[in-house]
Amino acid sequence: MTDASAFVRYVARRLAMAVPTLAIVAILVFALLRMIPGDPAQVMLGEGADPAAVAALRIELGLDRPLWRQFAGWLWQVLHGDLGSSILTGQPVAALVWDRFQVTATIVVAAVVIATLAGVAAGLYAASRRGRRGDGAVVAAATLTMALPGFWLGIMLILLFGVTLRWLPVVGFVPLSAGLGQSLPYLVLPVTTLAIVEFGVIARMTRGSAIEVMDLAFVTHARAKGLSGRRVMLRHVLPNAFAPVLTVIGLTLGHLLGGAAVVETVFTLPGLGRLMVDAVLGRDYPVVQGCLLFTAALYVLVNLTVDLIYPLLDPRIGADRR
Repeated sequence: MTDASAFVRYVARRLAMAVPTLAIVAILVFALLRMIPGDPAQVMLGEGADPAAVAALRIELGLDRPLWRQFAGWLWQVLHGDLGSSILTGQPVAALVWDRFQVTATIVVAAVVIATLAGVAAGLYAASRRGRRGDGAVVAAATLTMALPGFWLGIMLILLFGVTLRWLPVVGFVPLSAGLGQSLPYLVLPVTTLAIVEFGVIARMTRGSAIEVMDLAFVTHARAKGLSGRRVMLRHVLPNAFAPVLTVIGLTLGHLLGGAAVVETVFTLPGLGRLMVDAVLGRDYPVVQGCLLFTAALYVLVNLTVDLIYPLLDPRIGADRR
């Protein structure tokens, strides 16, 4: 019971720490957006619009009010679960963000899972062959993928598999609700692009963490007992080396779920990142604010989840944090 109550207190403290973080994000997002040159009303009506019409639209959108009143009104709406409506389309921002997020999440989760499986396997392989050719090959491949720009890799895959070989479609998106068979061809290239780009950092982190664990006495003892190298790596090295890797995976997942704007633009995917880019260009303040606030909340949620998983990997960490 004591452990359970301590764990609940720990979770409550983590949630309480998220509140000021989100509040600071809300203030910064609101302030920075107002520093972007351009008038949303002017953008909506066009450069040659009548000044009187522009002024009337500003009043209708509430842009004529003092900034503190605009912020207070928006914050009050957010606290009641209302992110406002898009200036350009009139759609509710919450529904718009959620629809686009489902596209991003489909691609990102698949890519992170693939990158994690491949990166952890490659990192363990490299660590088990430290200083040999296999180790050098993995390090070189990981370094190369970390240096590849996502947009360039996406374009190269489009040219090879879409334009030259014509195996896969190069633009568009079909949701999973339409069926895996119809959706899969549109997912292969963007998922592959993200997985390759993120593979390197996971592989290198796994390798470095595994090498540190392999130098510890209990691993030497396990080998002295006659356990095979594979069993030592999977049963003793991986569980103790995975905590730092989990941190990298969590940061990668949170970053990409916030919107893989470059990849979504290259493959014309209607995801969260592309929605944010379009909203910034169109001075659609409510949509940009909603996207950034949603992204910040995702980061907090992912980091909280990682913190809660840590004690399962290392009980000493759980005891210290609680």
